[in-house]
Amino acid sequence: MCCDLKRRFLLLYATQKGQAKAIADEIWQQAGAHGLEADMHCISEMDKYNLETEKDPVVIVISTTGTGDPPDTARKFVKKIQGTTLPPDHFAHLQYGLLGLGDSEYTFFCNGGKTVDRRLQELGAQHFYNTGLADDSVGLELVVDPWIDGLWLALEEAFLLQKEKEGMSSDAVSSSLCAAPHVGHELNLSSEVQNLKLEDERVRSSDVLTQKLVDIHLVASTRDTEPSLIHSVPPVSQTALNIPALPPEYIEVQFQDTHGENPHLSSLISEGTTFEVPVAKAVQLTREDAIKTALLLELDIAGTVFDYQPGDAFCVICPNNVNEVEELLHILGLSEKREYFVCVKVKQGTKKKGAAHPQHIPERSTLKFILTWCLEIRAIPKKAFLRALVECTSDAGEKRRLQELCSRQGASDYTRFIRDSNVCLLDLLQAFPSCKPSLNLLIEHLPKLQARSYSVSSSNLYQPGKLCFVFNIVEFPACPTRPVSRKGVCTGWLAELVAPLLHPNKNTLDTKGGSSPNPKIPIFARPNNTFHLPADPSVPFMMVGPGTGISPFIGFLQHRQKLREEHTDWEFGETWLFFGCRHQDRDYLFKQLRCFLENGTLTHLKVCFSRDSSTAEVAPPKYVQDVIRLYAKEVARVLLKERGYFYICGDKKHMADGVSDAVVDILSMEMEADKLEAMKILAMLREAKRYLQDVWS
Repeated sequence: MCCDLKRRFLLLYATQKGQAKAIADEIWQQAGAHGLEADMHCISEMDKYNLETEKDPVVIVISTTGTGDPPDTARKFVKKIQGTTLPPDHFAHLQYGLLGLGDSEYTFFCNGGKTVDRRLQELGAQHFYNTGLADDSVGLELVVDPWIDGLWLALEEAFLLQKEKEGMSSDAVSSSLCAAPHVGHELNLSSEVQNLKLEDERVRSSDVLTQKLVDIHLVASTRDTEPSLIHSVPPVSQTALNIPALPPEYIEVQFQDTHGENPHLSSLISEGTTFEVPVAKAVQLTREDAIKTALLLELDIAGTVFDYQPGDAFCVICPNNVNEVEELLHILGLSEKREYFVCVKVKQGTKKKGAAHPQHIPERSTLKFILTWCLEIRAIPKKAFLRALVECTSDAGEKRRLQELCSRQGASDYTRFIRDSNVCLLDLLQAFPSCKPSLNLLIEHLPKLQARSYSVSSSNLYQPGKLCFVFNIVEFPACPTRPVSRKGVCTGWLAELVAPLLHPNKNTLDTKGGSSPNPKIPIFARPNNTFHLPADPSVPFMMVGPGTGISPFIGFLQHRQKLREEHTDWEFGETWLFFGCRHQDRDYLFKQLRCFLENGTLTHLKVCFSRDSSTAEVAPPKYVQDVIRLYAKEVARVLLKERGYFYICGDKKHMADGVSDAVVDILSMEMEADKLEAMKILAMLREAKRYLQDVWS
């Protein structure tokens, strides 16, 4: 840069799982190459910045968590700016650009960022750069990369405007800035990412400031005409590459002795009290020939203070697969050091801004403990991780391919062969055998191993001291990018753990001849503030839960049955349940639903089976959204006339969206209104917490 003094901007991030911070780190790194100083802070560190007096441009990177909430680190900030006494010109001096992260598989896409953006606007703040909304369901980088590319020119113009406001002539400002052609920087950053293009090559050429230009031409053999994880084809294989800047190392690892104890699992959790509870019972709900295997586990919580309501969720603290940990140790050449204690420290003199000891890594624990309980070794590697792995790879061809996968030119290959294929670190190390990363690199780039959340499928009133939940065993079949099949991290572990309970005649005796004790699992509460039964029992409600989505509704019905038994003088509203599965005889998870129907707890039970053949003249509906349409008048009556509740649990993309569409059509038809008006009514029902979803992607 030709400027002597670096111009400053404030860079704030609000992260839940580390994504927003990683993107902020990338912006911070690139800022220096553009002659700018990024003053970076977590948005929770409100003692280190002051938006009320901030004169420089502000860049905010913020994620979304839960059902559209800002991340935990942003809660105090959001509460502060939402103060009702703040005047409409409170932030009139503020110039900002915001990048929101979210997942369009969920209802409130990027709502954390949208909430902050909307409130800053209400308080008079001005955009110096268009808001970007990145969608994790198709790849954050499809919006993030071009948003960062356009940021630098937007900042230049913001600084220019800032100087003009301070009374400097535009000529004087121009002479103090590096000569750069003026180009438009407005980007269409909607979630329709297929329309996202960077058409101005002058913006594109600025990448050279921050990205190393790789010019290695490897000609593909004529027989390899299709790209794969390890192989590329023209034009990617024959082009110069723009790859990200190498992330600075900031972790130092020291191996110590083998004496001592690992920390308790509860020390890894900051969300609440951890309970280690025994599995009292395990039942396979599906037949052996069902496409998916569903298990019901009953936990004994009688000896704890763990409490819950029907509709709540809870989290299971699970380990990585023991065989995968051993395989990773072997590839890293650290098998003999698995039981050695490791001391993790921040590297002295690191160039990483705000480098800190990762909170999810204990100060002292064994190598095996870190890889088993702390790091998400199944995580899909980010491009920054691939860039770091390039430096650990000795084979020229493998090095080039990793460069391609993290480059701008190889974006579609990254999406296809890494992101969409659910490739993990082990897959990469097997595909690129000359890649030998250090342990500190894994600690720097692998995220925290997250506890897995499950819906409660019972009522403490109906079954005191018991907590039940239902899950499908997740399967990842072998494919070209993954040579072996794998089960889900948590569901695979749980299935293996309870196998003796499912098959009591196999290996149930311990070495002393007695029966094995019931296995225990660590859990902690994750209360749901909204997905509960109506406070007024006389209010009617409808439940839609195909497959394992029925789980919370079993708890609803158990609770309702017990209330009916204990309060015979109460008035209870009608209850509807729409359930669906593939085959009636293979995966109808709770055939005892008929009992709820017979004793009056459940008023209406409507079921459908999508893969069963029918000989009827008129084919029965296949999916729950089709069944709901058959009861349009009843749906409209419950929602509109009787102010009832509507609950949905299950798959977001293939079910919940279809149900929402059906409800919109029903409202439109029954109200004789256009679709837009019906959508507004549905939005109002959501806002009133009478249309509630507990969904997953």
